[in-house]
Parts: sequence; structure tokens; C-alpha cells
Amino acid sequence: MTEADFDVLILGAGSGGYACALRASQLGLTVGLVEKDRLGGTCLHVGCIPTKALLHAAEVADSARESEQFGVQATLEGIDMAGVNSYKDGVVSRLFKGLTGLISSRGITVLEGEGRVTGDRQVTVGGRAYTGRHLVLASGSYSKSLPGLDIDGERILTSEHALRLDRVPASVIVLGGGVIGCEFASVWKSFGADVTIVEALPRLVAAEDEASSKALERAFRKRKIAFRTGTPFQSVKTTDTGVAVTVEGGDVIEAELLLVAVGRGPSTSGLGYEELGVEMERGFVLADERCRTNVEGVYAVGDIVPGLQLAHRGFQQGIFVAEDIAGLDPRPIDESAIPRVTYSHPEIASVGLNESAAADKYGADGIETLIYDLGGNGKSQILKTQGFVKLVRQKDGPVVGVHLVGDRVGELIGEAQLIYSWEAHAEDVAPLVHAHPTQNEALGEAHLALAGKPLHAHS
Repeated sequence: MTEADFDVLILGAGSGGYACALRASQLGLTVGLVEKDRLGGTCLHVGCIPTKALLHAAEVADSARESEQFGVQATLEGIDMAGVNSYKDGVVSRLFKGLTGLISSRGITVLEGEGRVTGDRQVTVGGRAYTGRHLVLASGSYSKSLPGLDIDGERILTSEHALRLDRVPASVIVLGGGVIGCEFASVWKSFGADVTIVEALPRLVAAEDEASSKALERAFRKRKIAFRTGTPFQSVKTTDTGVAVTVEGGDVIEAELLLVAVGRGPSTSGLGYEELGVEMERGFVLADERCRTNVEGVYAVGDIVPGLQLAHRGFQQGIFVAEDIAGLDPRPIDESAIPRVTYSHPEIASVGLNESAAADKYGADGIETLIYDLGGNGKSQILKTQGFVKLVRQKDGPVVGVHLVGDRVGELIGEAQLIYSWEAHAEDVAPLVHAHPTQNEALGEAHLALAGKPLHAHS
């Protein structure tokens, strides 16, 4: 192509798409950004931001309910979902307004409407075709269901429906014990609902280290969140009072609502990707380490590319693609270095390899692990949270995995990512000074212990 409407034409303005647009414009490239709904995509409007607002409201509810243990006399009168939703929507609205202004200020052309790939680096929107010297596919994801499980938006919900609920249900069955399922289970329990999680895999948050899963399961039992792992779903029917879910073995569980949280699928159907010749697998767009598809000049970023479906992965891929197009030759993203956080109560955070993956890579005798209990961390005692820092390292080598459990540990994952990414040895981290009293100290203490000189821990 010798002529094009834009240097970079992007289909989808979610995390990956708009990050690519912002960085490309910063590098002096002309950008067309196609979006059928609202700038910011799933993360901003029906994902990360609103769910974490609900989780913070849930934390406030727990603080009021449990205030007596801190010597504060307070009572929880109830949950005003209209007020909670107003708070949540206000956060989303402010961020959306800021993003819209930012996109406008960068000179990015927003092409509003449903776009479809109709030719070589060409997208048609509202009957008009636009071309780019480079095309970036960033069409995002949707909430999946299971065969024979029909979502009605009233009794049987996806996470999008759950975010719009105007009441606290008396009882909920959460189908799926991954990140989304555990976060909503945590919210609803804090709001006063009876919650049961049904998970086909052997443990909750099965993608995490087994120790983290067990810690979350213990915490959920203590909170009286019921869960049944290793229990495949069979069927559901609506009743006069809600839903009745039948699981493998014939047991029936009843509740007011069923939340279907079985993961997210790639939004690629009917967008012209196959017709362009883009290589696909189970609906996902296959791309190499430089986010390039098999079609010349066509990239793919975010949830449509196999791997972690996380907003910050999409952000980084979008930035990477813009810099690659601009000729800056950026370093490919290390997928293992992408931090992962489940914002339940307690939180789980991790980066790098879990113990099982590390043993597979280096051999069971080629790794060492250490667990530092948050019981020895002053700030965690102040917060009255329990959990741990678990380190996995190559024997006599670098730390290859960091796993954390406890309230607010998601805020520690930045330092953990640096430790993993610079291939630090425990002896490299041990001399670093961590402010006291902070939860960050727990990372320092864990590395002190792994380096053979524990301070506030038994040797």
C-alpha cells in the first residue's frame, strides 16, 4: 500500500486498542480508532474498574461490621445498592471523561460504529471503508457460557448483568471459581448474601499456586462462603423463587440467582478476520511474540490473543505494537512477568512461575521454596489480615516466582515484578531497605529468610 487514511488503524478501543492509539500518536503517527460502544472497553465500563469499586464498597461494609475489634463503635445498617451503584458509576464516568479528553487532545480520529475488516488493512464503519498502513486487531472479549446454559439477565446472569443489579440477592450460586467468580462471591458475601461457588476444577483459582488456592479456600470457609470444587455443572432450571442448579452426581443447589463466571471468549466472530486470511484457533487470533499475525501489516493485541486476559497485558501489547510500527524495536513482552491479582478478601497476587511450573521447568530438585507468614508482619497485624509471601527460586539461582495472599497484597506486586524481571537472587533483595511498618516489608523479610538470614522469622 502506498496510500492510506491512517498510519495505524485500530479495531477496538479497549485497553489494548486505546493504549496503542495513544502511544502511536505520541510517536507522530496518524491514528484511526474504531469503536462501536464506548472508549475504554470492557475494563473501564463492565470489568476491572466497576468490579473493583464494588470490592472497595464491600471492604467498607466489612470494616463497619467488624469495627468493634478495632475499638470503634459502628454498626452496619445495610447496603444501599442505589448508593453503591452511584459511587461505582461515578468512578467509571470520571475515568471515561478523562480518557475521552486524552484521546481528543492527541489528535486521534475516533471512528464511531461497528467496524468490520473488509480488505487488506481495511475496515468498513457505517458503510465507509478506511485503510491503514498497519491494522491492529483489538476487538476484546465477551462473557462465556456453557452449552445448554441460557443467560436471561434476570435469574441467570453474566458479570455484566451482576454489575447492574439494583439489590443484594438473598442467595447466589456462582458457577466458576476463577478470578471473576471469586471476586463476585467475595462482594456478595460482604454485602450479606449467602454464596455457593461451583467449580469443576479441583481447587479455586486453579491457575494460581496451590498454596495460594488453599489459603483462599481456608479464608472463604471462615467467611462462610460455601464452595464445591471438582464438581462439574450439569443443568439449571428456573423456579418460582430463583434457580435450581444440578451438578454432577445429581445434587441440586437452589438460590435466588446464578452468576455464570466460566471465563471470557474472544470477540472475533463475524469481523472478517478469517476472510482476510488471519490464522485463528478456537476463535483466538494467533500472533507471534511481536504481536504480528500471519498477514503482513496486521497485528493483534489484548484478549483476542491466547494468554492472560488482563487489561494491563493489553495496555503493554498496545504500547509495544505502536513502538514496533514506529521502528523503535521494543523488547518482546515476557508473559510470565505479567502480574496477576485476584481482588477478593483476602487478595491473591502473583508473578512468574508457580511451584508446579517451576518444578516442571527446572526439576523438583532444581528449585527451592520459602513461605514467610504475614503473622510476622506488623502492618498486616494492624490490618488484621492473614496470608503469606511465597518465593520460588532456582536452586542457587534467581527468584522465578512470587506468590502473595492477604488483604491489599495486590499493591505489593509491583516490587515482586521487578524482582522477577531483573532475575534477582535472594541475596540481591535482602540488603534493600523496606519502610517499617509496611506490608512491603514482608517481601524484604521473605528474601532475607531465603538468603539464609531471617529476621522476624524462625530459621
